[in-house]
Formats: sequence, C-alpha cells, structure tokens
Amino acid sequence: MADLRLQRNFGIAAHIDAGKTTTTERILRYTGMIHKIGEVHDGAATTDWMEQEKERGITITSAAVSCQWNFPTDKGKADANTKKYYFNIIDTPGHVDFTVEVERSMRVLDGLIALFSAVDGVEPQSETVWRQANRYKVPRIGFVNKMDRSGADFLMVVKQVKEMLGAKAVPLQLPIGAEDDFKGVVDLIKMKGIIWHMETEGMTFDEIPVPADMEAEVAEWRQNLIEAVAEYDDKLLEKFFENPDSISEEEVHEAIRKATIDLSIVPMMCGSSFKNKGVQTALDAVCRYLPSPVDIEDTVGTNPDSGEPETRKPDPKEPFAALAFKIMTDPFVGRLAFFRCYSGHLDAGSYVLNVRSGKKERISRIMKMFANKQNPIDFIEAGDIGAAVGFKEIKTGDTLCDENHPITLENMFIPEPVIAIAVEPKTQADVDKMGMAIAKLVEEDPTLRVNTDEDTGQTILRGMGELHLEIIIDRMRREFKVEVNQGAPQVAYKEAFRKTVEHRETLKKQTGGRGKFADIVFELGPADEEWLAANPKDNLQFVNDIFGGSIPREFIQPIQKGFQSALGTGVLANYPVENVKVRIFDGSFHQVDSDGMSFELCARAGFREAGRKAQPVLLEPIMKVEVITPDQYMGDVTGDLNRRRGMLEGMDSRGGAQVIKAKVPLSEMFGYVTQLRSLSSGRATSTMEFSHYNPAPNNIAEEVIAKVKGKLKVSE
Repeated sequence: MADLRLQRNFGIAAHIDAGKTTTTERILRYTGMIHKIGEVHDGAATTDWMEQEKERGITITSAAVSCQWNFPTDKGKADANTKKYYFNIIDTPGHVDFTVEVERSMRVLDGLIALFSAVDGVEPQSETVWRQANRYKVPRIGFVNKMDRSGADFLMVVKQVKEMLGAKAVPLQLPIGAEDDFKGVVDLIKMKGIIWHMETEGMTFDEIPVPADMEAEVAEWRQNLIEAVAEYDDKLLEKFFENPDSISEEEVHEAIRKATIDLSIVPMMCGSSFKNKGVQTALDAVCRYLPSPVDIEDTVGTNPDSGEPETRKPDPKEPFAALAFKIMTDPFVGRLAFFRCYSGHLDAGSYVLNVRSGKKERISRIMKMFANKQNPIDFIEAGDIGAAVGFKEIKTGDTLCDENHPITLENMFIPEPVIAIAVEPKTQADVDKMGMAIAKLVEEDPTLRVNTDEDTGQTILRGMGELHLEIIIDRMRREFKVEVNQGAPQVAYKEAFRKTVEHRETLKKQTGGRGKFADIVFELGPADEEWLAANPKDNLQFVNDIFGGSIPREFIQPIQKGFQSALGTGVLANYPVENVKVRIFDGSFHQVDSDGMSFELCARAGFREAGRKAQPVLLEPIMKVEVITPDQYMGDVTGDLNRRRGMLEGMDSRGGAQVIKAKVPLSEMFGYVTQLRSLSSGRATSTMEFSHYNPAPNNIAEEVIAKVKGKLKVSE
C-alpha cells in the first residue's frame, strides 16, 4: 500500500431486499472488476456465490471484495487529477438469522453505506444494523435506493432516519422526479443537476442547471446542509450569512467529512442501483467523507501479560496486530481465516502469535479475497483486510500479533441462539462425518451452538432462527455429504430465579482412605440490576464474603467454577439459568479430606438444592414482529397475532399498506409465514427478530416442564 489515506474499508448493510448485493455488483462493474453485471434474481451476483444464495436470492454469508476507484471523474471521463482509491468492501446479509455476519463485519470496518428502500424506508433490520454500527462507532453514509419504484419518497426516508434512528440525516442531493419519472439528482454542494445516460449503464452523465420548479426547495435544503455542518467550520457560517456564493465546494466537503467521521451527521444520497443511477456519486462520497484507516482512532488493546491498555497506530512500522473476524472452510485450500490488519507488516510464510491459545502459528499464504476466489499476495500491511491459510487452531475473534509484542484486541458481540433442533445421523457411515461437519460449521459460525442432550443422547443444534438451521442442515447434506434426520424446531428457553434464599450445603464422602469434605453457606438469587448493566455478557455475579479463613482462599475459585458450570442446567427443566447472584459468606473445611474438587461438587449440588427454593421461573424468547399488509386483511392479521399471545405495539401506514408492530413469543411463531400467506392471499409480508426474554405464563411453563420430564422418563 502506497498511501493509507487512499484506502477505504467499508461495508454495505441494510434490511432484506434493500439492494445491498445489487449495489455491490454495480460497484464492481464501475471499478472494472467485472465486465457483465450479474443480477441477484438470476443467481448470478458475484458476492452471492453459495449454492443456497443463488437458489434463494438472498445473501447468507458476508463476502469481501477489493477494487480500485478513480476519483474524481468529469462527465464520466477520467480527469487529469485522478486519484486512485483502494476499496475493501464487505457485502453483508439482511436477514436477521445471519446478523452475526453483519456484527463481525462492523467490528473491522472503518465506514458503512447504510442502504434504505425509497418505498419501505426504515425497516426492522435497518434498526438492528444501525445499533450495530453505533456499537462499534462506524461513520456512515445513507443511500436511499429504489427511487424508480412506485411510492418512492426520498425525503420521507430522511425524516424516518431522523425520527426512528435518532440520527442527524442531512441530504446532499434532491431527486429530479421519482418513480418511473426518476431521471437524476440535484447536487446541493455543486448546485447543479446530474442526469445519467442509460445507454452507458449510467457510466456517464450530463450536468444541467437546477430545474426551475425546484429552485426554492433546493435553496431551502442547501441552507439546512450548510447549517448542519457549520459548527465544524465557523468561517463557513459567516460566509453563509454574508455572501453564500463565496462558499467553495472544497470547504463544504471538508466540513461534511469532519462531521461524518465524528458521527455527528449522516449524509443522505439517493439513486436506483438496479437502473445504474447514483452508485458512482455514492462511491465519490465514500472517497470524500468516509474515513481512511489513518482517520480513525488508534486501536486500543490490552497487554495479556500486564493487563495494561496498549495502542497500535495504523502504521506498517508498528508491531503487527490483527483481528480474525471470520473463518471459512474452502474445499481447495482448507481453513481460511479473514483478518483485519490494524498495525505492522506481515509476510507470507512468517509466524504470528495467537493470543487466546498462546501458540505460534505459521501463515503459509496470504490472500486478497474476491468473493470466493483467492488472489495470493506476498505481504499485508496496516489498514488492509485479507485472508490467511495455515492455521492449526483459530476461532472468530482471535487476536493475531507479533510474538514479541503481544496485545489482545477487543472481541465482538455474539448474540445468543433462540431456537434448537435435534439431529441424528441416518446411517452408521454418517456418524463420524456428522461430527466433523458440525465441528467445521461451528468453527465458521459463532452463533451456531451444539450440545448433546445428556438424557436422550441426541445432538442438539441451536441457532438464530428457522432459516439459519435450515441452511445449516442443507450445507451438511451438500458440502459434507452427511444425511441426517432432524426433529421439529424447539424453543431455546431459559430459567431464572425470582427470590434470594440462604442455603447450607455439606458434602461428606468416606470410601476408605482419603474422603471428600466440603461445607459452604451461601445466598442464591437474581443478580443486581447495576451489575447486569455493567456486565451484559456475564451470567454469574459471584461475591466472596468469606472472612476469618473459614474456607481457605484456594478453594474459592473451585466454588465459583462449580456454580458457573451448574448454570448450564436449571432446576425446572434443565434449561440454562440467566443472571444469577451467589454470595458465599461462611463454611468449613477438613485439613485432610477437603480439596478443590470437593468444593466444586459441593457448589454444584448446593445450586440445585437452593435453586428449588429460589422461586425458579421459565423464560421464553420474545420476538419483535413487523407485518406489512393491505388494509383489507388488517383485522385477520391482528386477530391472528392476538391468538399467538402477541402484544400489539403500534400501527402506521407505509406506501399504501398497513404496518403492524408486535411482540410475540417465539413458540407461537413456527410456520407463521405460511399462515400469513393464506390469511392475506399471499399479499402480506413479515419480518421477525429477537427482542428479549420474558417469564412464560404458568400454563405454558407447566406444559414445557411436563414435556421435558416426560422425555426424561422415556429415555430412562
């Protein structure tokens, strides 16, 4: 890399069907990486390379591509002052079942194009993507796509971004026409119109004066734009009030850039990717406003030896540090680890330290990825994204670094699975193959969890939704040639305690020779609210109030370990237990018979005994559901949601249809899409994503517990 200031690492994220993959395809065409545009509906898009993606017309796995863009251009011809910008782009899925693909992309990207449909505006998954971008402080540009569709309304979407996402959305353009009449845009910075040529696939365009009927509207939005960015340049505001014509384009661009990188504004643009309109102006905006690796804050990590914070600058001369954000199994090269290099320089064939495992690993080859194709490179440097081959052991979120300068980078947030299915191999020959297939799939996908039901011996796969698990089973059949029988989907319930109780547990075992002895007195109950807020990823609030040495210090760790392992199987129906507080304050030990294992076993037994008295409740996952339906089916749809124990949260209209928002228990939502189709003659659509866990009503809880206990009896 010659100049890091010309590098852009950005992603494209949005709700399902907003046009992410179509936009990525246009970018690859305009940057000269492909010569024929492949459409999603034909299964020919570059970044949708998996068989399942081609068949279903959806993105399942995020795909990375690299390209170069000549900037600026003048009427479609390269200018004498052209600068070559280097892009690493990640096209992400829109479906909530694959939300971790967006999550891990956000963790390593410097910027984002957030796509919105001009007809549907801000949709449920748009909100999820926005929250993920906020979590990792990713600057973003808004691109309102599908301006050629019936019902398209750019300014409505801008308003929704302000109201629903709480962002300061600032239009940089206004559309000329809309729906079938959408011809071009007015650039509020240049104060000129742009009309694209269709015969060149939108590659070239004409500049025209601002249409006469739009002059007043353009002047108003130009003023809004200057006011929004003026606080980043005081001279700009003075000039605006004294002599607006004296403001140069460069001054406006500079102020927008600073405000965007500071997350103060979201520049909004519009176009129609499918019709090749507006993608090039969005690419120019990426170069102008999104940060390069040099513009973002230095990467902060922790020294694994001292626990002290350390920083790494995006500089090839710094010690090497990178984060592995995605693992993929390729049939030809084996295990590929995608990583973002934050500092330093790494040559192919050299060694890195994996901080989690503490082992040195040799990177045999480094690749630049182009969807599922690999292009070998000799080295990689700070600010770049690549993939490496040669790891013996690696997981998503591992830090790779220079062995003489260890650092641990912050990992990413991984959501909890909410749905489970039981799988078993069809034949004896499939037994070993299934184990290998699941191990590889779990390595690739951190939201896929696997465990064995101790009572029935079945393998349980847990994932983010019905579609997620369906794709996993399909991949097992196609990629790994494993035939499996699968059970009906099950809800991933959890348990919690409502009351704090005190309990004494004593373990005494004498078997001749050295026995086992442990005695602990503790309180068990729900975790404190403040602690939960400060530790969202932890489940056990463990408080050690032992004074006077009634239990030696070396046994405290085994006690905590015992309680931690007991959380995996609750007292009601063996579901995991959420948010527990244990305060241990007394006990006793035996000089000879007490050891760490005795206290660990004592804690596990104590947890079950005390848990029965602590008012255990069953928690069920509640989903956020949004249904878009024509008016005439409103009554049927809301009635059906009420029957499913849904809590209606609001209704509004969007593009001539009604939008119903509700919170519904997941257990009631199996097969909902089919039912909704029959209720609305196939005209209503729905989206669903996880919201939170809630205590299940008594009758439901009793039914679930009885079913689990019945299953145990059968297996006994």
